[in-house]
Amino acid sequence: MTAKVTLAMFGSSLVSAYWNGAATYYRGMIRALDRCGFDVTFYEPDAFDRQQHRDMPDPSWAKVVIYPATPDGLQSVLEQARDADIVVKASGVGVFDEELEAEVPRLRRASNLTVFWDVDAPATLQRMRADASDPFRSRVPNYDLVLTYGGGPPVVDEYSNFGARRCVPIYNALDPTTHHPVQPDPRFSGALGFLGNRLPDREARVREFFLKPAALLRDKKFLLGGSGWDRNVALTDNVDYVGHVYTRDHNAFNCSTLAVLNINRDSMAQVGYSPPTRVFEAAGAGACLICDAWQGLEQFLEPGKEVVRVESGEDVAAILPALTPGEARRMGERARRHLLSEHTYEHRAIEVKKLLVEQLSRRAVPARYDEEVHRAAL
Repeated sequence: MTAKVTLAMFGSSLVSAYWNGAATYYRGMIRALDRCGFDVTFYEPDAFDRQQHRDMPDPSWAKVVIYPATPDGLQSVLEQARDADIVVKASGVGVFDEELEAEVPRLRRASNLTVFWDVDAPATLQRMRADASDPFRSRVPNYDLVLTYGGGPPVVDEYSNFGARRCVPIYNALDPTTHHPVQPDPRFSGALGFLGNRLPDREARVREFFLKPAALLRDKKFLLGGSGWDRNVALTDNVDYVGHVYTRDHNAFNCSTLAVLNINRDSMAQVGYSPPTRVFEAAGAGACLICDAWQGLEQFLEPGKEVVRVESGEDVAAILPALTPGEARRMGERARRHLLSEHTYEHRAIEVKKLLVEQLSRRAVPARYDEEVHRAAL
């Protein structure tokens, strides 16, 4: 294909990371897709004060359309997206998710593709398993393709069982233009840093892997960043809570502590094969990464050489006193080199381009919309 492929994507936000953990993934993927020949328009609702907490201007590599979080606003952007070669509904938009899940497949024509891009597949699948009346169960087969932020074979199998025509994991990755080593910043100095918003299915693991070792190592400074930890959380006096950390400060945060802790949410840890953006952000900045154990970690980083894998808060408390600055730097640099060689968004975009162009070429021959599946979703 010589002309640019047009891609319309409905997601939470591209320009604000405020209560929006998928922002790094969106930015890395869409910037790389632009370089691969895609013309991307990103539709995001004006909701949850995200526009008041923007951390980037509209980018040159995507058109951003911010629409009112109203039924009329939604219908307007659906109409705008109708002519795109590829129309993507991402999970977790935050408003009108159910309506978008139903309406995006109805934009399907003989020569375009509709895609559901799940940025939290373990949670989506858990929701569908728990509720037989969840309308998305019958809508999964309406999409030409399901892409997932992670999840590996377990997620592919489950989506297939729900009738997905095809499901392919597109993992998080490193965007080296955004995440890279910088000089340490005294604001973020300490022995261990953790950056993550307070969420119900993450909190217990934060207490285990971060707050417990902080209580056991009272002579060491721990740094906690992210929204929501200032309400009804007992922090020991050696924990410095810095609140929401804007993306412009992520490199400094990751480069200023002896080590950086990654803590997966419960659902992602249980399914495995779901490295969060924080893994790539921290390792891309050359940080020494301590990661809670989950299946498939070794697919991205080598435990013991490029990442420290821990099973409990006691493990974290035992490792930190023995970790020297020299060994921390060496481990972080090994991880950074590995990601640059195999796990950048350029690698992911090449994979996505091949997949989408292949699917589009099949659709170039007029195809009949599956009316039976469509009626089942109504």
